[in-house]
Amino acid sequence: MSTLKVGLIGAGGISRVHADAWRALGAEGYVTSIAGAEEIGAEYGFTVVADVDELLRIVDIVDIVAPSSTHAELSLRAIAQGVDVICEKPLATTAEAAAAVASAAESAGVRLFAAHVVRYMGEYAAIKAAVDAGTIGTLAVLRFSRAGSAPQSPWFYAESTGGGLIRDLMIHDIDQALWLAGPVTSVYAVQNPPTIDDRVPAPVTSHVVLTHRSGAISHMHASWVAPGMPFRTSIEVAGSDGRLRYDSADDRTLRTDAVLDESASDYLPPMSAAESPYFAEISDFVAALREGRESRVSPADGIAAVAIAEAAYASIAAGAPVSLGSARLSGPARLEGPARLEAEEATR
Repeated sequence: MSTLKVGLIGAGGISRVHADAWRALGAEGYVTSIAGAEEIGAEYGFTVVADVDELLRIVDIVDIVAPSSTHAELSLRAIAQGVDVICEKPLATTAEAAAAVASAAESAGVRLFAAHVVRYMGEYAAIKAAVDAGTIGTLAVLRFSRAGSAPQSPWFYAESTGGGLIRDLMIHDIDQALWLAGPVTSVYAVQNPPTIDDRVPAPVTSHVVLTHRSGAISHMHASWVAPGMPFRTSIEVAGSDGRLRYDSADDRTLRTDAVLDESASDYLPPMSAAESPYFAEISDFVAALREGRESRVSPADGIAAVAIAEAAYASIAAGAPVSLGSARLSGPARLEGPARLEAEEATR
């Protein structure tokens, strides 16, 4: 089998864990970015390419790790050239745009992989397996928390163009809630302090409540906190017969979180020492591509997560719950075939 040629678009912090995975898989790497491409090239042995068009002429698969506002446009450019796509979350800024990308990929016969890495974290995957096995009976209440240092790049704070706490950080737990408890009928969200003139403040906290069609309720909390604060995540799933829980900070000892010195960097969630979830994610994508099978995360999953995030912002604006039946989330309707049915099922 020939060596897989992979191109990274983007050279920010998240690009390195993707590059680690590609190097471990023996891929031939290329990278292009407005800034930082030379550093990635030198560090990982990737060839630096002048621009996206040149990159797309060379590679078999493109890995989009650029700012969120560019995801849909870059994905569509790759799809138009017949290049398979891995796209970091969110798949697009809106559900409609995400669905347009998925529809284009389906029409072109191109594979599109939505990178929701938490599905590949061992502790979360174990909870999913236990829920599916009926270990805790019928799901009743799910609680998620995710908090980390506020990002440094300005684009994260432009809510309308792909930034924002919910769309960037909480979307991981939105995806988990859908994965564990299924379709959602209503969304209620609050944020403090509020976004003003499209500028997200920091520090900032949001709480989102999802009512699932099954009757289960998901509570999700996310915060961007002071720079240097360690990343912490937790999940608790309660059912009729028991409870499942994971907390990245739970080691049965007193723990005090304090701001680290300026040289410290802690922008990634805690990960199991057994295997990098980014390696597991990308390995699954490559295997799915080579074997002609579905990966753990489908394009419809990516659309559904964006749709819920979009509904959360609508709820904040309205100051009231949003019913997905009445929300203007037209993305899934643009899909055709199985992808359309799966996306509709996830969001109605």
